[in-house]
Amino acid sequence: MSFSLPDFRRKWSCRGYMSAGAAMVTAALGLSLVLAERAEARKYASPLDIFGLGTPRPRGTAHSAKMPARIPLPKPRPEEASKATDKAPPEAEEKPSPGKPNATKPAEAAPPPEKQPSACRLALTEEIAVAPSIPDIRGPGACGGEDLVRLEAIVLPDKRKVSVKPAAILRCSMASAIADWVRKDMVPLAAGLGSTISELDNFDSFECRGRNRVVGAMLSEHGKANALDVRAIKLANGQSIGLTDRSMSRDVRERVLHSVCARFSTVLGPGSDWYHEDHIHLDLLQRRNDYRICQWNVWDPLPQVAPLLPAVRPEEAPPREVAAKPEDKGGADDEEAQKSPAPADKSAADGNKARPRKPATKKRR
Repeated sequence: MSFSLPDFRRKWSCRGYMSAGAAMVTAALGLSLVLAERAEARKYASPLDIFGLGTPRPRGTAHSAKMPARIPLPKPRPEEASKATDKAPPEAEEKPSPGKPNATKPAEAAPPPEKQPSACRLALTEEIAVAPSIPDIRGPGACGGEDLVRLEAIVLPDKRKVSVKPAAILRCSMASAIADWVRKDMVPLAAGLGSTISELDNFDSFECRGRNRVVGAMLSEHGKANALDVRAIKLANGQSIGLTDRSMSRDVRERVLHSVCARFSTVLGPGSDWYHEDHIHLDLLQRRNDYRICQWNVWDPLPQVAPLLPAVRPEEAPPREVAAKPEDKGGADDEEAQKSPAPADKSAADGNKARPRKPATKKRR
């Protein structure tokens, strides 16, 4: 079928009312065809449309690409499981199992694991000392320590107890050293004095302070619970062994000195400084090359009776002057008359009067 311009003009003439209506129908048909093509083009993206300037993609297609087409559903519960649930007792449903936390209550934090006892704690049994463990101390600065005990009494080999008054807060290693010292060294010493030990006088144990209680000084071993100050050891017969008491036998104090210096790394007593004149300081400070300090001067005992009388006058000393005894006036006049010089010696007597006489001295008592 062929068209020519004269035929087009003859068939679709633009002149008149009918020509304008035919043009509008033609335009409407063309527009509908264009819209139909664009609708088809929306389903397929143009391969050369790099910047997305072509027809936009429908939203349905974009969402369907991101979202899964089908949501998976759980499998149906097997019939055996439903029957087992029906037969379970009601108490099992109410009480949760110990292994699983209760769904209605929030899960509690798991308790921290228990601290395992040290080898010292296992060795320091009730047959050696009454020393219950106490929590670790975390004081200001470096004060405090771990593996601490409260030393209340020391158990002797014959099951007697030596009370520590007041109870000392120490590290386990220091408490064990004190117990061994009392059991092995002080018990034989007390037996030599004819008695047994009953009490240990604790002057100071744990205290967060500097050395010698000086502000700003280096931290003392007392602040680390690694030191003990001992003042005396009391016996069952009422006698007290004062470690710094000069009335105590020197031999006893020297035996105590040798025993503590062999067991402890630091021993301070009289003669070290004026802070330790009335007690003995013991600690287990670790130093390089196992260096030890033992400063304790055992002074000689004081005399029992002080001398009340002066010493005997030596024989080579000159004789003391003796004062004349007073006598009656009459007798005195007779002596003066006898001693008066003769007239011939009057001049000599006048010369004697001119010389001053020395006063008589009294006898010393």
